[in-house]
Amino acid sequence: MNVRNLIFCLIVTLLSSCASKKTLVKSRKKQTVTVVEREPKKLPSGKEKKHIEELKDKKVNLNKYTLEYIQRFAPIAVRKMHMYKIPASITLAQGVLESGSGRSELALKSNNHFGIKCHTNWTGESVNHDDDEKGECFRKYQYPETSYDDHSAFLTQRKRYEFLFSFETDDYKKWARGLKDAGYATDVNYPEKIIKIIEDYDLHEFDKVKKDDPKYPISEIKYKEMIKKETTYEVKKGDTLYSISKNFAVSIEELKKRNNLKDDTISLGQKLIIQ
Repeated sequence: MNVRNLIFCLIVTLLSSCASKKTLVKSRKKQTVTVVEREPKKLPSGKEKKHIEELKDKKVNLNKYTLEYIQRFAPIAVRKMHMYKIPASITLAQGVLESGSGRSELALKSNNHFGIKCHTNWTGESVNHDDDEKGECFRKYQYPETSYDDHSAFLTQRKRYEFLFSFETDDYKKWARGLKDAGYATDVNYPEKIIKIIEDYDLHEFDKVKKDDPKYPISEIKYKEMIKKETTYEVKKGDTLYSISKNFAVSIEELKKRNNLKDDTISLGQKLIIQ
């Protein structure tokens, strides 16, 4: 009887141990968090419409979807150039190439226009898509404009792209080759593809647009008037003082001053005074 009881106890202990391990593995499953995105603000238009008209007059057999894409996203590409010193031509050409002018499977199901993968620090929504490997994790956005925001952050916040910003914003060829050298894409022909799109559609013309160009009225004052309707902002998961400052076109130092912050530390749910 004692032997039977001993065997029974051992079996119960073993089963309990297995069940415990299964529960532990299940609890490790990564939970994704939806990133709250700001609704895109309509930027002033003007130059891109004229650009498309002139392009149609002097060139034939241009892709109509690419022309529509350029007209829609040129304003934000120019805006990002003014904010981050990334050539508008590079941003547009990458968007065209990576998203198939907004018509690729990845772009349609995730609004991801730059092929940016999840990486370890991504806590937003994601989709699986075949790329270099099968079923890779890509970032998903509510708006394609957020993809443009993330593209700027991706290039400006990673040290391997730092050398690109020593190039002039009108030197799109150096930027195209530099992106490949920095590891943005594995395609050995990536620079040539980017340069061809820029030259086929004269995207380098957008690199010449100045902040206060009367044909493209996008001065700092007007832009701030458009996006700073809210007086406070509640910190969401994934926010940093840097990202908030860029979203609202307010300097980090100004945010710290208005909110009596001693350093760059902010907490989830904290309400910040924006203006």
